[in-house]
Amino acid sequence: MPPIAVIAHAAADVRVEEVPEPTPAADEAVVAIAYGGICGSDLHYWSHGAAGESILREPMVLGHEVSGIVAVQAADGSGPAAGTPVTVHPATPESYLGSAARLPHQDGAFATRVALPSRMLRPLPDGLDLRIAALAEPAAVAWHGVGQAGDVAGMRALVVGAGPIGALAVAVLRHHGAAEIVASDLHALPMRIAAEVGADRTIDARDADALAGVEADVVVESSGTLPGLATAIRAARRGGTVVMLGLQRSGDVAVPIATAITRELRLVGSFRFRDEIDDVVSALADGSLHVAPVVTHVLDAVDALDALGIARDASVSSKVLLRFGADDAADPRS
Repeated sequence: MPPIAVIAHAAADVRVEEVPEPTPAADEAVVAIAYGGICGSDLHYWSHGAAGESILREPMVLGHEVSGIVAVQAADGSGPAAGTPVTVHPATPESYLGSAARLPHQDGAFATRVALPSRMLRPLPDGLDLRIAALAEPAAVAWHGVGQAGDVAGMRALVVGAGPIGALAVAVLRHHGAAEIVASDLHALPMRIAAEVGADRTIDARDADALAGVEADVVVESSGTLPGLATAIRAARRGGTVVMLGLQRSGDVAVPIATAITRELRLVGSFRFRDEIDDVVSALADGSLHVAPVVTHVLDAVDALDALGIARDASVSSKVLLRFGADDAADPRS
């Protein structure tokens, strides 16, 4: 069968279409994609035709959270051999896989088979199944975000917004030795998942007094909302750190900055990651980073529109995966 891909054409116009077989450059391998995780940026391209200031101006293959199996090794001999299970570091010199930041756009990897630079590929250790490996990229985003706070061992941490990235931040905080982890959200499902991956307790995001009383050493704001950022500032102890992991809207935003000043808070941004994905793959493989509960749905790629709809509803889903066909036969959940 010819390959298929999930292609965004415009706002509210995502199609699953047949595409040509990939033609790799000498330093590119052909990867048979197994699973792809739907990210917030994919949802924005579908819903709005743009992700922040990256505006769709031509059809673009979505997706940058993927795992798969090398079908054809790069012709120059670089990278893993055919048959190697891999996950992907999606950064290119100019942008990210599945990004409309530049023209022509950078196609993503939501396709049956894709040609990817061998430098992007990360071989998977034995025993790490491809479903979990599809979480390596967003887990690396969370790992980098927690790292922006410095050493969190023995600290009290609060994660504001327990969607996929927030839940992964909870898992990373647990891995890194935080003494107490609190998570907040508007919905019951994200809070349950946060507890399953390491939160000691959860607080409804509408309970402002309870959140202000946390007085966390470190707050990871992962909701990407103005109320979430205000909550993060008010919930940090004097001299604490607020990591702004959730991407806020473009332009000026109103936040309680006077509180941050008088409490001598450290506000630090976090965007994507560098090479943390290598540490993440190791931690996923040895089981010290527990993320399996974050995956709530797995749908076939042909049902991508249904999957996008499910992923958009935070009350019923966390990470939604698309299955492209290169299944891991050893995965007991397959």
